[in-house]
Amino acid sequence: MSKIISIHSFRGGTGKSNLTANLAVAVASYGKRVGIVDTDIQSPGIHVIFGLDEDTFTYSLNDYLWERCGIEKTAYEVTQNLKSAGGEPVNLAGAVYLVPSSIKAGEIAKILREGFDVGLLNDGFQNLIAQLDLDYLFIDTHPGLNEETLLSIAVSDAAVIILRPDRQDFLGTAVTLEVAQRLDVPNLMLLVNKAPQSFEPAAIIEQVESRYGVAVAGLFQENEEMLQLASSGIFWLHHPEHPFSQEVHKVAQHLVSCE
Repeated sequence: MSKIISIHSFRGGTGKSNLTANLAVAVASYGKRVGIVDTDIQSPGIHVIFGLDEDTFTYSLNDYLWERCGIEKTAYEVTQNLKSAGGEPVNLAGAVYLVPSSIKAGEIAKILREGFDVGLLNDGFQNLIAQLDLDYLFIDTHPGLNEETLLSIAVSDAAVIILRPDRQDFLGTAVTLEVAQRLDVPNLMLLVNKAPQSFEPAAIIEQVESRYGVAVAGLFQENEEMLQLASSGIFWLHHPEHPFSQEVHKVAQHLVSCE
């Protein structure tokens, strides 16, 4: 059975898209067919991590939502775009497909001004899974809580909520978790990202789990290598032995083990 996994954060700036991309590629490395949909339509960006730009793709999620094309035309296989630190192509056991959102100002303004039929999203998710024979579909959601984010969480088999060790994130995450629990999402997990190196990881995990009663599946510390990469690729492919990369695979293995 295919699994839908929504990746969410209450606020922007949590590193959500980078973690989504890294986790999706890690899951694909175990021989899985993985799709990613960028539903952060107001501020899209995950396509940059996979080396796509507006000139590279003909159709985007926006075109599907405006019924200009079928959802399958908006999906691009990005497996061949994956590179190591030396620029060599990576031989991945599985496959990765990306549905980008448009970065064009006019398309973003149209969404903000007119909205769209949110029900089309769920139809699109299901059609994409069927047509690409996906094992996993990752949804990179818009931060905060709006209609499309609520739908994405509601139809998910697992919701991964990302937070930083920050007071505002702690308050917003409590709201997100309550909503997800009311929507009866089968699996909820937390990822703590951008933890300062000076913070004791075990103490952060204990604080977060005791506050929310939800397991912390992974903790990622701030690191200079991530800043240097600047979203120009998949971090764990560039730094496979890095503690961040090891944590990515730990979370990916957890997701796969939930089948």
